[in-house]
Amino acid sequence: MSACNPSLTDFLPTTAEELRARGQSQPDIVFVTGDAYIDHPSFAMAVLGRTLEAQGFSVAILPQPDWRSVDAFRSLGQPRLFFAVSAGNMDSMINRYTANKKPRSDDAYSPGGRAGLRPDRSTNVYAQRCREAFPGVPVIAGGVEASLRRIAHYDYWSDTVRPSILVTSKADLVGFGMGERVITEIAKRLDAGESLEDLRDMRGVAYLMRGSEQLPEHTWADATNDGETRALPSFEDVKQGGRPFAEMTRALHDETNPLNGRRLTQRHGDRTVVINPPALSLDTPEMDAIYDLPFTRRPHPRYREPIPAHDMIKDSVTVMRGCFGGCTFCSITMHQGRAIQSRSEKSILDEVRTIASAPDFKGHISDIGGPTANMYKMRCTKPEIEKRCRRLSCVHPTICKLLGTDHSPTTQLLRKARAIPGVKSVKVASGIRMDLAARDSEYLEEVAAHHTGGHLKVAPEHASDKVLRLMKKPSVGSFDEFAEAFQAASKRAGKEQYLVPYFIASHPGSSVEEMIELAVFLKQRGYRPRQVQDFIPAPMDIATCMHFTGLDPMTMQPVDTVKKLRDRNVQRALMQFFKPENWFVVRKALVDAGRQDLIGSGPKCLIPAKAPKEALAARRRDAERATAPQGQGAVGYRPHRRSKR
Repeated sequence: MSACNPSLTDFLPTTAEELRARGQSQPDIVFVTGDAYIDHPSFAMAVLGRTLEAQGFSVAILPQPDWRSVDAFRSLGQPRLFFAVSAGNMDSMINRYTANKKPRSDDAYSPGGRAGLRPDRSTNVYAQRCREAFPGVPVIAGGVEASLRRIAHYDYWSDTVRPSILVTSKADLVGFGMGERVITEIAKRLDAGESLEDLRDMRGVAYLMRGSEQLPEHTWADATNDGETRALPSFEDVKQGGRPFAEMTRALHDETNPLNGRRLTQRHGDRTVVINPPALSLDTPEMDAIYDLPFTRRPHPRYREPIPAHDMIKDSVTVMRGCFGGCTFCSITMHQGRAIQSRSEKSILDEVRTIASAPDFKGHISDIGGPTANMYKMRCTKPEIEKRCRRLSCVHPTICKLLGTDHSPTTQLLRKARAIPGVKSVKVASGIRMDLAARDSEYLEEVAAHHTGGHLKVAPEHASDKVLRLMKKPSVGSFDEFAEAFQAASKRAGKEQYLVPYFIASHPGSSVEEMIELAVFLKQRGYRPRQVQDFIPAPMDIATCMHFTGLDPMTMQPVDTVKKLRDRNVQRALMQFFKPENWFVVRKALVDAGRQDLIGSGPKCLIPAKAPKEALAARRRDAERATAPQGQGAVGYRPHRRSKR
């Protein structure tokens, strides 16, 4: 790890002047990203840049360039090997728009939290500007946005099926999944004089093949797929939705295990998208080598304003990657993989010591975790079975008997981390998988006694078993059991602590009836969610397929979906039935559903019989806004629009 007070040259260069200060006249790779440059192992541009640097390559970072002109893309000079393009740590559309398709007012990955510093579909825009800046230089796209759009996909924001990002970005290759191994191999092979066509035998890459080209034969090492190729329904077949789109989704998810995943192809007109099997998981020494790189753990000195995402994670430690939960609404498995990839205890504790040695450290490690807090070092206990397994979730509908669920490595790690000098507390903030934690009372006691800062995040997601099955989540009964056990453990520790449960509105399968069931559940247990998670159909997710096609791609059975903004607002209001301003919406939903028994003053009622004065005031304000002249509060008006509409 680097010094506590790094100098400018401790960061990867972001300008031509910084390149020259390092004695470099031309970067080997220019990494273009939609995020501000934070030299911390939680940010992709820092991890990949440091990984390439450790292999002897010179890397320059072009963070949040002005995409309206090509000038910014020429500012670092022509890269000797390639441009690496990423939208950032998030899909740019999810980053910029709410579930109701309204522009967000802030961006956690930008200085000052300012919105508008990246374009829509950033990967496409950046890749095309790179082409314009230096024609002939290879452009490699990667990151979450590219991973989730590597095939034809439903785009929620345009309500259309869009072609593979290879078509729209014109990138030479897409590196999908976590990128250290892929981007390093690309750099080494291009440096050795190989062509882009030579790289088509790599795991973890997708490319576009012209109609006149022949699909090359290839067998990947450490795989049981025997070099097989599986053809997906074409873009022309899936763009209308229906069963072909569902079949494409099911086939894609069937081939996510790198140990048996087959190569996929998909016709796009007279061209073919080719998706090679995923990259193999990193082992512990490889994970350690990445996280032990000399990160400064700070934003680049070019920034004068704080960056919210850095403030949130600067004192957190990532201990693992991947998730075997297989939740249908979540993209983690499609990007990070199902197999858990864990760091060694030594590497993690060394990072905690580095954080604790910083002069501005306040003594509190904000999180030790990953996508889930309690999957550290959990893997299939039968590698020969894992090599053939195509199960999408190791914990649904039941926890696989071959899954190692031992929490003792996590418990020991937490104990050792909080014992490091200078560390006052270590929190678990990543969110706990309740059905796993229920198997280890010692772990739960440890978390309740030492690692909960008054509130502990959990994600039951819904109360309806019908919806939970579609989500691949356990029954809500597991939440009640966990809540009872956690409260008992907190009491034994002499602490008053609470769970913060997360629930989703408008998920496929969730109609008004299911949301009323959730509202009753919340009322009975005294939960009042301050924020509502609205389902956002991210590209390639199984739940997104349900939303778009009305079919569960795994069973081809019909699924009820909520698409209209009005209906989505009803589901939000039902989850926050206790807010007076929601009274009219909730009352109408209850009356329409024949649930007048939930209106009144009884202990089980969700809302009172008479409208509260706050509800009347809110209705009046809405009416005034709707009838106001253009430019004075009219619905839909935004000052930056050129037209009045």
